[in-house]
Amino acid sequence: MAINEQTALGSSDLAQVAAEYGLECVSSVEDSAFDHDLLDQLPVEWARENGMLPIRLGGKTCLLVSDPSSVEKQEYVSILVGEDLHPLLVTTELVLECIERSYFSQDNSPSDFIDDLKSDDKVSEVRKVDDLLEVASQAPVTQLINLILLDAYKQNASDVHIEPFENRLRVRYRIDGVLYEQSSPPANMVQPLVSRLKVMSHMDIAERRLPQDGMARVRVGEHEIDIRVSTVPVTEGERVVLRLLDKSNTLLTMAELGMEQVCYTRFISLLTQPNGIIVVSGPTGSGKTTTLYAALSELNSSRQNILTIEDPIEYQLDDIGQIQVKPKIGLTFSNGLRHILRQDPDVILVGETRDTETAEIAIRAALTGHLVFTTLHTNDAPSAIVRLIDMGIAPYLIASSLRGVLAQRLVRKLCVHCRSLYTISAKEAELYGEIGIFLVDQKVWKAEGCEHCTDGYRGRVGVFELLTITPALQNLVRDGDFSVADMRRVASSSEKDTLSSDGVAKVLNGITTIDEILSTTSV
Repeated sequence: MAINEQTALGSSDLAQVAAEYGLECVSSVEDSAFDHDLLDQLPVEWARENGMLPIRLGGKTCLLVSDPSSVEKQEYVSILVGEDLHPLLVTTELVLECIERSYFSQDNSPSDFIDDLKSDDKVSEVRKVDDLLEVASQAPVTQLINLILLDAYKQNASDVHIEPFENRLRVRYRIDGVLYEQSSPPANMVQPLVSRLKVMSHMDIAERRLPQDGMARVRVGEHEIDIRVSTVPVTEGERVVLRLLDKSNTLLTMAELGMEQVCYTRFISLLTQPNGIIVVSGPTGSGKTTTLYAALSELNSSRQNILTIEDPIEYQLDDIGQIQVKPKIGLTFSNGLRHILRQDPDVILVGETRDTETAEIAIRAALTGHLVFTTLHTNDAPSAIVRLIDMGIAPYLIASSLRGVLAQRLVRKLCVHCRSLYTISAKEAELYGEIGIFLVDQKVWKAEGCEHCTDGYRGRVGVFELLTITPALQNLVRDGDFSVADMRRVASSSEKDTLSSDGVAKVLNGITTIDEILSTTSV
């Protein structure tokens, strides 16, 4: 944003300056005023640099300007777009906001670009990408990567998969946990694409036989996106997966995770414990890290020393010390956790308990007066206790230190614009197994699909199961001879909710569908 500070115009000066120059002024601009044909002629970097944007307003072709004295530049834009432009004076903040909104709303789908590439043999390497909106001056490989990443960002994709096969190159986006195939680039672009991505993420472009991991960073206007890049060699080349992490996304609070009130109240009470270990369990991609970050945000970081060790650090947390695991130099979870204990912590977050050594140190930290958060990969809450025992942790240590286990999954949320209501018949309910008895003759919503969503869904919400360690459960675990069924039987009546029952409640409340619950939880 290199607009001259001396000409930067604020809202308090707008009317006065407009009167001096005999110009009209506007205080807001609707999206309907943006004309993509006009934008095609003007590079986004030039528009930002000079604070100008051509639009169509009230049947006229206008030019938003923040510096009324820049007559020569106004004439330049008029020549560039091939039309006479009516200048409108706006604040510097407004013109920059309109530039970002207008260029972001352009139809930058890779489809048309890919069609052109298929009839063009030119494929080359170019300079490093800075801003995904600046694609006009880039060479084909970089343009294509920019367009793919920008399109994925617009569709709220969490991952981009680039997969080479014998006769084609497949690109897929993971949106709300589901992979959707996109337009396929020419098959001969696989190596230039992979090489360019390796350059962006500081990998060895000459190494094609071994898997590699790297990090890249790009911008979409003011939004910074971190990209975790992973490559693995396959028969037809190298397969690449890009994990997109939008650093400008706001973290969810505990109240926004989607917990039912009873579960929410019980989990919040666990956060008030002075010590002990709290486990969040679930498969990869089930939102465990988001839940842990939300839990940490509930704690008073100004009065407590909170430290985390993670792989990777997905979001920067205010007033919290975060350590990135680096196995290549010996900074593992267990080694890092051992040093964290020398930093006088009150609360510790261990991104994942992967091995016995890490589990032992975490349990020891919980027993010596620290509140420890960690994650495990188990199917439900009781199985987390079984998993810790399988890792070699003594049952009496688990009974003494464990405060609770939260199991969770993510399910897609119904689009409120197109969902439709219907009644489940007894015959249909039989197909849903044990949960079917709760759904007979109930009115529920189903997915339809519209312009606002993908296949009738938009966004995701958590499904939860919380097991708090009561004295009865402590005694059961301490004895060591128990099963998951035993733990469920001993749990108090308020804690007998399962992932499936929480899912059914969300189905009946119109949040998600039965198919989503069945596909993510075991009934």
